[in-house]
Amino acid sequence: MRTATGWQADGTTTLREASISRRDLRRDDIAVRVDFCGVCHTDLHAVRGHNGEDVLVPGHEFTGVVTETGADVTAFRVGDPVAVGNIVDSCGVCSLCAAGQENFCREFPTLTYAGTDRHDGTTTLGAFSREYVVREKFAHPLPPGLDPAAAAPLMCAGITVWEPLRALGVGPGTRVAVAGLGGLGHLAVKFAAALGAEVSVVSRSADRTADAVRLGARDVVVSTDPDSTAAARDRFDVLIDTIPVPHDLGPYLSLVAMDGTLSQVGYLGSLTVETMDLLLGRKKLTSGGSGGLLATAAMLEFCASRGITADVEVLPSARVTEALDRLERGDVRYRFVLDLSDLD
Repeated sequence: MRTATGWQADGTTTLREASISRRDLRRDDIAVRVDFCGVCHTDLHAVRGHNGEDVLVPGHEFTGVVTETGADVTAFRVGDPVAVGNIVDSCGVCSLCAAGQENFCREFPTLTYAGTDRHDGTTTLGAFSREYVVREKFAHPLPPGLDPAAAAPLMCAGITVWEPLRALGVGPGTRVAVAGLGGLGHLAVKFAAALGAEVSVVSRSADRTADAVRLGARDVVVSTDPDSTAAARDRFDVLIDTIPVPHDLGPYLSLVAMDGTLSQVGYLGSLTVETMDLLLGRKKLTSGGSGGLLATAAMLEFCASRGITADVEVLPSARVTEALDRLERGDVRYRFVLDLSDLD
């Protein structure tokens, strides 16, 4: 085993600097010096729900540089910039893996942290640390020209909204609404606009109209204003719901056009839906999570060609607890990214 320094949950609402174990490189592994790691709502929920009984190191959207390669690695060399997301392994043989959808692996994919290593059964530890060891298959070359700090959130927030936008055929002539203008939502707006769609943001107030327009939206539908929502009824072909807390889907389904789709990607818990809200207009409800390797590679290529990255606030990793506290309050536009160099 090898050791690295990282930020470990301690069973409270804070994280502490600690020495953590990394596996020695297997033949198809690369070691990555983690330079930047985004802070996701999933990290917040994991830390807040941690009981202190097991080791938890969050972090699952990161960029860095290859520092060592296993004997069979062919795709990377030492010094290559890379990006890694929230999936670091899968069974590789089920029908979904064969289709390039490792994120839906029938045996469940191995997550970047709090997952189970498929070889030795150990718990994976995340990228709030200075080093990560990963199979080369699950690392991506970071395209030249993409800022590594601002590109890190593409590997979770970005791919989470990219896959449904592509699966639903968003492009010129498509009317898209994005509910929630946070880490996922602001990237959904950028992607949908760059794909040629007519984009609107659904928000609780009009305060973010200027920001929404800057990101590529045409207007804002104010969800707390009955006149605004009435004017937008049955308007959108696709609505990407990125709201990260429990909420009623009915008002958002009312904005979806006949035969349109609401894709809920922001909240991972239980939600209820009235059948009549789907029936009236033959509307569809779907979801998604992360993305397969092919889709992730395509997203990175698209971002490089269009100059798309996340809007980020970069903090030294020692301020990780502050980042989580502010994220919980919604005090970020639009993604915190930790600079891990202070762990040297």
